[in-house]
Amino acid sequence: MEPIEPPSLWNLILEGRWIFELGSYYASYPLLKKAPKGDGHPVMVLPGFMTGDLVTKPLRRYLKAMGYTVYGWEQGINFGDHFHPEDGLDVETGVIQHLDAIHRRHGQKVSLVGWSLGGVYAREIARAFPEHIRMVITLGSPFRDPITATNVRWLYEALNGYKLQSVDRSVFARMRTPPPVPTTSIYTKSDGIVSWKSCLEEESKTSENIRVPGSHQGLGHNPIALMIIAKRLAQEEGAWSHYHAEADAELV
Repeated sequence: MEPIEPPSLWNLILEGRWIFELGSYYASYPLLKKAPKGDGHPVMVLPGFMTGDLVTKPLRRYLKAMGYTVYGWEQGINFGDHFHPEDGLDVETGVIQHLDAIHRRHGQKVSLVGWSLGGVYAREIARAFPEHIRMVITLGSPFRDPITATNVRWLYEALNGYKLQSVDRSVFARMRTPPPVPTTSIYTKSDGIVSWKSCLEEESKTSENIRVPGSHQGLGHNPIALMIIAKRLAQEEGAWSHYHAEADAELV
């Protein structure tokens, strides 16, 4: 596969608009509440690189209001240290134990919503434990090419002590393959952190890509993205179908 270039400097500079997108989240909250109500099933939200549960609080607050039983990942800051160059996701990590506890507590499959690196984790968790997972929704997650397609590669490598180029290629090939559960990848072409091309799923009967306007850092409180997430989660278990954007035209 040809390497994917990281986003332009201009798009990176424009990431500062996330604060305005947070304002639009609060302004559009009454409209967001018109999404279909949830069935109460458990949803776990995984944060992006260098962030934690505090950053996903607006998203979790909204999903709780829509009727889901919502959990953060409860692992502190996501430094990327749950991923190893030899075999990928560490299945002994605390996030797996947390997922297992949620699954046993509810006796139901858990939906995973992952932002950026959190979405990469969510896909790998679903691949390893499909019997625990109802669906996966990712927000700006660079699962197609995490080596060259990001503007924060240098920081990830500095914190974790290895070069992404050294990761076994079979790990990255696996990451590009859709996990065996319904999967939605939400992305924005104006992403300044990861290339939108690295977020594109291989579309199938149970996988899809949905483009929204906005920044990478604003995806977790982007009103359009949140409406889409709510509608995806509201589908009956076993009755997943592709998203139709025409129904949300009033938000675009």
